[in-house]
Amino acid sequence: MRFFHFQERTKVSNPIQGRAFPSHRVSSMRAPATSPSDEVVSPSKRPPSSVKRWVVGILLLLGVIAVLAGIKAAQIGAMIDAGASYAQPPESVTSVTAAAVDWQATQRAVGTVVALRGVTLGAELPGIVRDIGFQDGAAVKKGQVLVQLDVSSEAAQLTGAEADAELARLTHARAKSLREQGANTPQELEAAAARAAQTQAQVAHLRTLIAKKSIRAPFDGRVGIKQVELGQVISPGNPVATLHTVDPVLAEFQVPQQLLAQVKSGQKVRMRVDVFPQDTWEGTLTTINPEVERSSRNVRMRATVPNTDGRLLPGMFANIDVVADTSRQVVAVPATAVLFAPYGDSVYVLVEGKDAAGKANLVANQQFVRLGERRGDFVEVVSGLKAGDTVVSSGVFKLRNGMSVVVNNALAPSTELAPQPVNP
Repeated sequence: MRFFHFQERTKVSNPIQGRAFPSHRVSSMRAPATSPSDEVVSPSKRPPSSVKRWVVGILLLLGVIAVLAGIKAAQIGAMIDAGASYAQPPESVTSVTAAAVDWQATQRAVGTVVALRGVTLGAELPGIVRDIGFQDGAAVKKGQVLVQLDVSSEAAQLTGAEADAELARLTHARAKSLREQGANTPQELEAAAARAAQTQAQVAHLRTLIAKKSIRAPFDGRVGIKQVELGQVISPGNPVATLHTVDPVLAEFQVPQQLLAQVKSGQKVRMRVDVFPQDTWEGTLTTINPEVERSSRNVRMRATVPNTDGRLLPGMFANIDVVADTSRQVVAVPATAVLFAPYGDSVYVLVEGKDAAGKANLVANQQFVRLGERRGDFVEVVSGLKAGDTVVSSGVFKLRNGMSVVVNNALAPSTELAPQPVNP
């Protein structure tokens, strides 16, 4: 390329320094022409030594990748071989033998302890309390005066009434004697008899008022907490105290109408209360209500239970079992031996087998069962298990079908048909 230079020297301002330069200097600052030697060299025209270095690097990278892949494949193969030869150690469980036992048919219910007789004593007439003849919670006898009201006014009236009654009696006797002699008229005798009867009625009325102001125990029993104090003015109907007969007591409960055909009067009844979990009271079914309640379709029943020690109190909550006269034989296992599941209940039956080394061991095989009645710590097995089979009694949740187990009954939990747990 050719550059044309102007001879006229002009000044060009430098925007940075603000200085003027000759025009020939400006032309000299232009980019030089590109020479053929400065063209870009294509990869195909690179020297052979550069291509070799690229090939060697790629081959080394592929070799490292191949070595790492081989090492990883060897590790995975070793893990697969170890998993194939691994044998899980046997699980420690407890066992029990399914036995055929005799179960008496029972109907379980919840009920309430009721007093054989129970009343709330109260005043029939108004008055002032003059005497209290009992202590809170004491045992009293029939006819014992519990509360005495003031009867001074009635006693004074009774004295005058008794005097009038005596005079009327004598007048009637005299009139009767005169009538026998014909010395008086029949009307006089009748008037004397009426007067005598009237005065006797007045005496009886006052004596009744005095008796009603003496509140007595209507039967033997245990009296509650007194609700009156000395000098208190009470009105008719005011409660004085409660009185209950607590020996024996009644156990009142309900059973569904479907079970009505399985119970009858005279059957044995067992009762337990939460207050004394270690004790059981036995009684007799005495009353079956002849009516079925429409709201619940249940039948009310009552059993009489002895309470000689007086520990059963009215109002206690009670668990009641009505025991049938006959018994039946069932296959029962502890409830802890059953693996409950939505798709079906099952147990693990222990059978003899061999491990991978050919050594004899115990194997737990899962067996589905159908359950029946549950009683205490045991449950009835209707089908799927026979008497004499050995089953896992605890630890079933960690087992799988065909797993090897070892039995250790040293820590086996105790099981009872009628457990009595003690509250801490």
